[in-house]
Amino acid sequence: MKAKSNGIELNYEIHGDKGPWVVLSHSLACHLHMWDSQIELLKDRFRVLAFDTRGHGQSEAPAGAYTLDQLVEDAKGLLDGIGVEKPHWVGLSMGGMIGMEYALKYPGEFQTLVLCDTTSRMPTEMAPAWEGRIKTATEQGMSALVAPTLERWFTEPFRSSRKDVTDGVADMIVSTSVTGYVGCCHAIPKINCTDHLHTITCPVQIIVGEEDAGTPVVMSQAILQAIPGSELVIIPQASHLSNLEQPEKFNEALDLFVSAH
Repeated sequence: MKAKSNGIELNYEIHGDKGPWVVLSHSLACHLHMWDSQIELLKDRFRVLAFDTRGHGQSEAPAGAYTLDQLVEDAKGLLDGIGVEKPHWVGLSMGGMIGMEYALKYPGEFQTLVLCDTTSRMPTEMAPAWEGRIKTATEQGMSALVAPTLERWFTEPFRSSRKDVTDGVADMIVSTSVTGYVGCCHAIPKINCTDHLHTITCPVQIIVGEEDAGTPVVMSQAILQAIPGSELVIIPQASHLSNLEQPEKFNEALDLFVSAH
């Protein structure tokens, strides 16, 4: 389904017709189907909204650099338009960043906040890496980013044994619009909200793959320290896309948390 929000058209799906809302916000260079396992887990007890972020999947990809505030306003417009109230927000990587900024800008709107494999501050020394990704995408296209991205996102044993999963993720990367990818690559490195996180009052769960190379465990620990009462789940034998690499362990942690609240 498509909806106008913040001046652009966003693609979304709703699964389930009863219970509280759960909103799923995906990683850079993915789309809403990275959440298929979690949708299956939740749809009988929750109303699940999964959407494609600006520049991704079947959502519109306007030209230019995006900002995290823009991505928050996209989500806010979508949720308000559908009539989503007091949702559980589950965001991975970029989706977690959007969730934190949303919770800070619109306090009290989330029932809970689940932050997966993400960070509240991008070190300045990472800037050249982001500039490199923009250059590669612009000059060589998204296919040139597949191999290095999969290396960061999954452990080596998983890449060797679960080609079915990594091929699916490779397809998501390749199908991402260069314009949309570059737009979000301008937004992500600017995340810097650690010092404000203490104002978030809803229950917060942080989930991270023990071997996450993109947003290492230390970044999740910084969020844990910044948000009073938050809880951290470290998933063994998982890297950045922990929901895909260890879906059973990820789902168990997520289910326990959202069901408790």
